[in-house]
Amino acid sequence: MPTFMTQEEKTQIEERIVDVLKTVYDPEIPVNIFDLGMIYKIDVKDDAVVELEMTFTAPNCPAADYILEDVRTKVESVEGVKGATVNLVFEPAWDQSMMSEEARVELGFD
Repeated sequence: MPTFMTQEEKTQIEERIVDVLKTVYDPEIPVNIFDLGMIYKIDVKDDAVVELEMTFTAPNCPAADYILEDVRTKVESVEGVKGATVNLVFEPAWDQSMMSEEARVELGFD
């Protein structure tokens, strides 16, 4: 019989996922990918599989494969997560308005 997670359990897993995403960096930018606004969607399914949608600041990012693998590995290591799918999307296109306030200050945009 399948087990279903409560919304509270999903939220806790999501918070842990955000914490690990804040440890993933594009080697060329001194701000983590979460604060850069590169994560578009975190969807924790009832079966504890996570689906992520993320983008890059540039479609031809040289570190793309490394970053995608880092994201998948770290998300799968989160307590309560059984698996992770990371989908790379370029719609909507990333722009500086997606960055957190902290990221903008860190990179000197404000």
